[in-house]
Amino acid sequence: MNYSQFLNMIPEATLVGILIVLFVADFALSKSSRKHPIMRCLTHTLLLLQLVPCLLAAPAEAFGGLYVTTAAANVMKVILTAGALIVCIMAQPWIEHEVSRRYEGEFYMLVVSTLLGMYMMMSSGHFLMFFLGLEMASVPMACLVAMDKWKKTSAEAGAKYILIATFSSGVMLYGISMLYAACGTLYFDDVATSLSVKPLTIAGLVFFFSGLGFKISLVPFHFWTADTYQGAPTAVTGYLSVVSKGAAAFALCAILMKVFAPMVQQWEVMLYVVIVLSITVANLFAIRQRELKRFMAFSSISQAGYIMLAVVGNSVAGVTALMYYTLVYVVANLAVFAVINIVEQRNGGTTEMDSYAGFYQTNPRLAFLMTIALFSLAGIPPFAGMFSKFFVFMAAAGEGSKWAYAVVFVALVNTVVSLYYYLLIVKEMYIKKTESPLPAFCSDASTKLSLAICTAGIVLFGVCSCIYQWLANSTM
Repeated sequence: MNYSQFLNMIPEATLVGILIVLFVADFALSKSSRKHPIMRCLTHTLLLLQLVPCLLAAPAEAFGGLYVTTAAANVMKVILTAGALIVCIMAQPWIEHEVSRRYEGEFYMLVVSTLLGMYMMMSSGHFLMFFLGLEMASVPMACLVAMDKWKKTSAEAGAKYILIATFSSGVMLYGISMLYAACGTLYFDDVATSLSVKPLTIAGLVFFFSGLGFKISLVPFHFWTADTYQGAPTAVTGYLSVVSKGAAAFALCAILMKVFAPMVQQWEVMLYVVIVLSITVANLFAIRQRELKRFMAFSSISQAGYIMLAVVGNSVAGVTALMYYTLVYVVANLAVFAVINIVEQRNGGTTEMDSYAGFYQTNPRLAFLMTIALFSLAGIPPFAGMFSKFFVFMAAAGEGSKWAYAVVFVALVNTVVSLYYYLLIVKEMYIKKTESPLPAFCSDASTKLSLAICTAGIVLFGVCSCIYQWLANSTM
């Protein structure tokens, strides 16, 4: 075995190194009174440094094509790593809880483990390697979801997540087995060469798409999402809604465009149906929600539909739009969850929308930052969310078919609907009167830092054209 091939996997190798360092540090500091500040600073520093190998890594191949990375995949790793770093920063109020504090090291290691699985998933050149990467991300994620194990809701959320993950993995493997039966190989390049439109390959495509649809929580594979998001710790919910979803969406986009290119007419029909259902159904259900984490769950289902809209165009512009949308979605969604997290910790664990009545009177800065993030998610100019939606609409409409235009029209109409339910939260904070609003409180330094990073991204990513150009150059 030629171990020098690991040099072609620098981002993954450095992430494994980070995981080992965190494990040793957590073990060595287990009885030290300085454990928590050291672990916190060490994790944040290592994840920040992890951006460097991702930025500098070149397209490469290793182990006979099992591992194949591209410039676009490396840029996506930068986005996901930055999202993981923000989650680790915003999680500090929850980690400082007297019970959660005992598991700080485990939390950081699980986050890095899921990130490693996402790296492998996006850089796979073989269906089994892709499946292994997906499971490397899913199993630690189930542990994160159930990390508040002393709470019934968290344990229930973890059980639901692992059951759905197991079921979706089985469905996906069933589809992969059909593709192997039809093509005699599982290498992406070889499957693309030998693939032809026939009942067996169509069935394999449907089962594979369905299995990954569960991971992205597209309708009709979304039923686990609201319960899992509500029961999981708020910081983990934010991580699950943006980083995990972004990795799975990028991997699905790459496989559809590369492996299933000969069947583009078949999978585009599936995408049309799933996108329309995801955006419409999620928006209608979001209007009815009064619990903020369930509300954000249906928001994330709708946003997943918009992300997949970029795939419809089956073009380089679509890949760029998907990456840009994910980048903007990371900062906007995590800003909302950062506010929900700090309010939950300061207000006895409540996440009900009614509890935010009069929030602007007592905590005007947090209310303002949350409003900006919600406006970005809704696509209101001049925030970055408007530009991200514009680019995915352009990518989808660029295909030029009447069905693509119809899907874009439905998405545009649903944008107005989403604006209505995002404004419901703004209404609670600014307009609704109450005799007992949330008390004024001071946010900790970690929350302030995470909100500063997210707000800067919301404002700057839309006006700094160099960001989009950087993403576009990586897909050429």
